[in-house]
Amino acid sequence: MNFTRWSARLPGTQRRAAARTEQTASPDRRGEGSVPAARAEQLTDESLSVPAVDELRVREVLDRVPSLVALVHGPDHRIAYVNDAYRSAFGVRPLGERAREALPELDGLGLFPLLDQVQRSGKPRTVKSRKAPDGRSYTFTCTPVAQGDGKGGSDGRGVLVFATDVTDHAEAAERLRASERRQRETAVTLQRSLLPQELEEPDDLRIAATYHPGGTEAAVGGDWYDVITLGGGRTALVIGDVMGRGVRAAAVMGQLRTAVRAYARLDLPPHEVLQLLDGLAAEIDANQIATCAYAIHDPNEGKLIYSSAGHLPILVRDENGTVLRAEEPTGPPLGTGGWMHTSGSIPLAPGSTAVLYTDGLVERRDADLDEGIAALERALAGATGTPQVVCDRLVRSAGVTPDHDDDVAVLVLQHPARTGADSELFRNAALELLGGVEAAPRARAFASGVLTSWRFPVDLHDLGVLATSELVANSLQHGTPPMKLRLRRTDRRLIIEVTDGDDHLPRRRRAEPGDESGRGIAIVATIASNWGCRRTPGGGKAVWCEFALPRTQTT
Repeated sequence: MNFTRWSARLPGTQRRAAARTEQTASPDRRGEGSVPAARAEQLTDESLSVPAVDELRVREVLDRVPSLVALVHGPDHRIAYVNDAYRSAFGVRPLGERAREALPELDGLGLFPLLDQVQRSGKPRTVKSRKAPDGRSYTFTCTPVAQGDGKGGSDGRGVLVFATDVTDHAEAAERLRASERRQRETAVTLQRSLLPQELEEPDDLRIAATYHPGGTEAAVGGDWYDVITLGGGRTALVIGDVMGRGVRAAAVMGQLRTAVRAYARLDLPPHEVLQLLDGLAAEIDANQIATCAYAIHDPNEGKLIYSSAGHLPILVRDENGTVLRAEEPTGPPLGTGGWMHTSGSIPLAPGSTAVLYTDGLVERRDADLDEGIAALERALAGATGTPQVVCDRLVRSAGVTPDHDDDVAVLVLQHPARTGADSELFRNAALELLGGVEAAPRARAFASGVLTSWRFPVDLHDLGVLATSELVANSLQHGTPPMKLRLRRTDRRLIIEVTDGDDHLPRRRRAEPGDESGRGIAIVATIASNWGCRRTPGGGKAVWCEFALPRTQTT
């Protein structure tokens, strides 16, 4: 084949040829321009002149370029030419043969559909960084060429395949991607390590949570959740979001989560916990904005008591499928200072499901936030099953994918409606403590009868009656009416609680041999698995203790 009959439109050749032509002709046009005469003579010196690209033999140029060059022609892409670099890379290729059989490396790279497209359209195409069978990476540019005057029809059309070795760039890019993956894995590991590794499991609630890191970059967010058992059957539920991304946001999140757990141990109302957290957030980083919702579930009350610092509303689905939104009260985000947070409540009866979540689940750039919350309400209304199933369904319905651009944290809790044999494991009994000192023996008799009906073993029965006696005696001596005794059993523990109208919290102290008081709380702390006290809304206090049930009592 006469290769000189082919013309390849190589990028830049026409511009460089035109520049050289203009350069050699410039002295005649400039005359006495700004270029010195000596320089003009130097540019026109025949001994230093460079031939134009049109004067070069194309084959000699292509034979010497380090890039891989191949020329195919016709509808079946027969080989017209391969240069020395191509032969060095893949071996000798027979001219005139069909490229699909003679150039298997191009077939392995999936280039033949591209050759067909270039031949049909007459427009060049490029594919970047394809790894060839020789283990090196190439960027392929396929350029249409025409034989002679370009009117030869489909048989006269060819494609020039120009492959540039980009192995070094590809390996550097892969190393960079691997480094970014490692950094992201490290950042996500840090984020997850700051979240609870295992959720605490309250007796009366079933809980599940999920966390999805947003984006693909190394930066992590500050979303977090937590479940804290407070004792006496009560459970604290927390969800929060530190705005921004990166290790700094994760570090602030970790400090806030630790502080919430510490404040929760004080068993304070939700708004007081957020009040303390607000002051701490300003000390940690005055420029970092964080939102938080803190709620407490008390099985005796059948509702969630909550407070919110700029966080999204808690959603509750009742046993009939109706979804309620806890919108008020909501204060500003943490760290703003000067705001008195307040607590609100939302029903959480048996059979209900509550959802706490961060904005990544409902916020989208192309939609209003209220639309996202409304969509979540609709998804929750139809979501049934275990808390983990509900979690997964809500995340799926929100369209959260691995490349989602924001972190997502979801906490789902259910208050099961227990029936049949299961309901026998969850019992309540209460007694109003009326009168004076005669209330103590009446309370002991009541406790003895209840524990006997619950079929507790003798030793646990006696310990329960003793604890009841000491708590009631302490309330009668130091508290004020109204007073109430409540006994509660779950599938894991016996809970005894006494409430009265005085807000002075008792503390455990060492009684001297001559003291006539101070031993009641010490006795309770010694015989019980756990004990504690808290102030109640509207004034007053509650003092409680727990006894772990034997295994035979939990089955």
